[in-house]
Formats: sequence, structure tokens, C-alpha cells
Amino acid sequence: MAQFFDALSDKLIEFIQEQKVYFVATAPFEGRINLNPKGLDSFRVLGPKTFAFLNLTGSGNETSAHLFENGRITVMFCSFDQKPLILKLYGQGRAVYPRHPEWEELYSQFTPHLAARQIVLVQLDSAQTSCGYGVPFFEYQGDREKLTQWGLKKGPEVLAEYRAQNNQTSIDGKPTGLFEDF
Repeated sequence: MAQFFDALSDKLIEFIQEQKVYFVATAPFEGRINLNPKGLDSFRVLGPKTFAFLNLTGSGNETSAHLFENGRITVMFCSFDQKPLILKLYGQGRAVYPRHPEWEELYSQFTPHLAARQIVLVQLDSAQTSCGYGVPFFEYQGDREKLTQWGLKKGPEVLAEYRAQNNQTSIDGKPTGLFEDF
């Protein structure tokens, strides 16, 4: 049976910290829905109603564009190797970029990563748990190093150029705010 919460309890925070992967979903008012898996120890609970994740350079920047448009975000954790549980976090988020005043304080919460593009900061509206009985068992074997190696090979200047060419608009042409706020 699904249960709803208006804040994250210690038990839910512990569950989040044990997970190796989570999923982020956003959607514009019109256009494609975005859903991405995340890992690499990039998620932090900052309080019972606040969380953040380090968003690394990738082929697109849909999350940022959708948040810029409407702020809606859902993050899902599910257990693959423990007692079955699914946890969905519903909230209002925004992208924090290195040029923003709060960047340094937020970024200090994460392990530094050369491919860090933005931090998504979210205020929790509600959390929902459900059974997860249909989720299969999987065994964690480790993090992929490909993104880290790719970023190190490119270096900061080439990564900045890549973001300028590939991350300023969404697939649907919506602005991401990566280089300027609108």
C-alpha cells in the first residue's frame, strides 16, 4: 500500500543513502518527458524537505530546461538488493550553476567532478513509498568510469565548449539557462 509523507524521515534518508542508482523525471508543459538514471554518488539529502544532485555534463540538458520552465521534478529510488521498496520524491527544483552565489556551499557537499555542470536543488512537496515487489534483484558491481575518463581527457576548456554547443537548449529547443538566466 502506498504511503505519503510531507518530509523525509531518518529511515527514508537511510534508504536513499544505501542506493547506488536513482531516476530523475521532468517534463515541459509541452514536449518530451525526460527520464534519466543517475549514479556516481551524486545525490545529497540536505534536510527533511530539501535535496540536491550534482548534474554532470552529458549529451543533453533536458532536466535544466524543464526546471527552468516549470520547476516540476520527480526522483525515484528503488531497492534492487534489499527489502523491496520504491521511494518517489516529488518537488520543485531549480538549476544552480557555478556563477550562482550558492554554488560553492552546495558544491562542497559533493565529491568534486570535472564534468560538474550544475546542481539541481529541490524543495520536497511530498514523498511516496510503495512495495516494489515487482522490481527484480540486481547485484551492484561498481560505478562506470567512462564519464570521468571522458571528462579528464577533454579537460575544462573543451568541456566548456562542449556544453556551449550541446547543452544550451533542450531537444525541444527550450532554454536551459546554462550560461545565462532569462
